[in-house]
Amino acid sequence: MNEKEVAELRRQLKRDRNNITKVYGCYVNENRSIVSTFSQSLALATDEEADAYLNLLKKSLSGTLGKNLIDIAFSNQQVIGSEEHGLLMKLRETKLEDEELLQKFYDKVISCVSLEENYLILIACNAYDVPYKTKDDTELSDGSEEMFTHLLCSIAPVKKSKPGLGYDYNEQHFHTFAGDWLVAPPQIGFLFPAFDDRSTNIYNALCYTKKPDDTVLPFIETVFCTDVPKPASEQKTCFETLLSNSLEEECSMEVVQAVHEQLTNLIDMHKENKITEPLQIHADTVTAVLEDCGVSAPRTEAFRERFDAEFGEDEAVSPKNIIDDKHFDVTLPEVTIRVKPQARDLVQTKTIDGIKYILIRAEDSVEVNGVSIHFDDETQQHTEA
Repeated sequence: MNEKEVAELRRQLKRDRNNITKVYGCYVNENRSIVSTFSQSLALATDEEADAYLNLLKKSLSGTLGKNLIDIAFSNQQVIGSEEHGLLMKLRETKLEDEELLQKFYDKVISCVSLEENYLILIACNAYDVPYKTKDDTELSDGSEEMFTHLLCSIAPVKKSKPGLGYDYNEQHFHTFAGDWLVAPPQIGFLFPAFDDRSTNIYNALCYTKKPDDTVLPFIETVFCTDVPKPASEQKTCFETLLSNSLEEECSMEVVQAVHEQLTNLIDMHKENKITEPLQIHADTVTAVLEDCGVSAPRTEAFRERFDAEFGEDEAVSPKNIIDDKHFDVTLPEVTIRVKPQARDLVQTKTIDGIKYILIRAEDSVEVNGVSIHFDDETQQHTEA
């Protein structure tokens, strides 16, 4: 799926657009015991309640593709006759009205999700009448390509708010109110099937994770039984390690700056050109930068081999997963220097009298603890000496 397709589905999750008749839920306590289950008609819910349910489901279609939204691919064998794919298909076909199937799904989720607090499993079945689009992306209201029937699920913590002073409108007086149990934004969720090329694709799903870390892995392994891609945080750590270990003594500040600059530029150009397909790079993208920086052939080849070994031969990764395009950090045991990507060239390394230094060129005003400071001539001369 691409960004446009995700955005198109998100736009349908409004009271006047969706075709969700009911939302279904399972409230689970911190001990993984079911407190209660429910079904709620959106037509009979108040506007505030309907919006709250829809917003929870919409959150499971938010974030960055490849980072918060992970593509799940089922094998042909799974689609033909696996239990996990079969359960999702039956839930979709019955529009969640089979209580036995729904309970089986709840049990599977509970077996692999532990948020160390109470949580809500919210699931709904939506039917989207996909409008026909012309080549210039104009929607024709009288044309339809297909009915995209899909499941949307959100797994959200339920947290107790702090007690506090509040106003009672009936008594027209302030009172101390006890804390209420409130549903927080979802941590995990999914869309099934995928909406590829604006059409139903039962061979794929889209899994949501609020934090791109290991917490979602047991869920993917249990609910989808598919190969789990490396979390974005792990991809970043892996890339940093293999770059350092492959280049060894040739891994200089200038080389790291060049790699960061090239990948940041690719991300910016992708965004500026409004390309809907997710941005992906291969080992060749980085090795070309290393060669331009004068890194020796053995070190460049070592990087390529380790990249393929970690991410898969000829496999692509999202550059947003392996660098922070918003910051450029230089870290020492006691000090961290953070600059904007466009100012990365202000930071240099230098050895003076056998001592290694990090130098920051101060072209504009300098503040220390919010106080503007000046460089006097004596300090400047001493530094130059």
